[in-house]
Amino acid sequence: MKAKLLMIQGTSSGAGKSTLVAAFCRIFSDMGYSVSPFKAQNMTSNFYPILNSKRVAAIQAIQAFASRREPDTRMNPILLEPVGEYRSNIFLDGIFFGQMTAEEYYKSFVLEEGFYNVLKSLDSLRQENDIVVIEGAGSPAEINIAEFDIANMVLAEKVCAPVILTADIERGCCFASIVGTIELLKPHHQELVKGIVINKFRGDKKLLLKAIRYVEQITKKEVLGVIPRIKFALPPEDSLDDVKAYPLLQMTESLEEQVNILAAGLKENIDVKGIVSRLLKIEQN
Repeated sequence: MKAKLLMIQGTSSGAGKSTLVAAFCRIFSDMGYSVSPFKAQNMTSNFYPILNSKRVAAIQAIQAFASRREPDTRMNPILLEPVGEYRSNIFLDGIFFGQMTAEEYYKSFVLEEGFYNVLKSLDSLRQENDIVVIEGAGSPAEINIAEFDIANMVLAEKVCAPVILTADIERGCCFASIVGTIELLKPHHQELVKGIVINKFRGDKKLLLKAIRYVEQITKKEVLGVIPRIKFALPPEDSLDDVKAYPLLQMTESLEEQVNILAAGLKENIDVKGIVSRLLKIEQN
């Protein structure tokens, strides 16, 4: 039986997708499920080296640790390393494939060889796990590249993944970004969004109730939880600085503590068992 899927998308970069995926992976693992993270494509200069000179994005290595699994190139089949002048080094299944401009990537690679490898990697992980938690990239509402966006709704539609949309309230315009993101999605993509999470909130949650009810009324989507601003110490997902190879998983004691902090913060503020039963449709004992 193939693994169930849960996809975390965001209204913007930095909305907290990566940390929510790590938290969900640890919680599902604690619940006794075999779980794996997955991100179709990741643009970052921060990578984690694995066997045979291959590499994955550092954040997928962290998410693998949260899942109590070894990092695997299937978890991040396309890694884009920006090199400037609108060009990126393309790593396919952890191996250097070539260098492309953004135009070349979209026109001649992403929907053909790229997406084929994404689906193959995801299917392989689904054969070995109960749950795969998929991280989106940026925002699904980038309508200028929507047809090429294999990290968000193109993938979610293809594999019928239920989507949770998260927004960073600390940045401001949280409710506008939620409504705007959903409004810009195609109707059949809107249907894939099964709930909303408000992330990085500081203050009394009761002050949000009126706005939450209004957003739920407009979007017809349930706000599944409000996650407080959680203090944790993990490296940033993205960096345009010099390439960094993180010896991250050697720091297992510290990493274990940080992942558990994230998981506890999520578990206290969202109905995870409800997500398992309603969105993943997994029967629980």
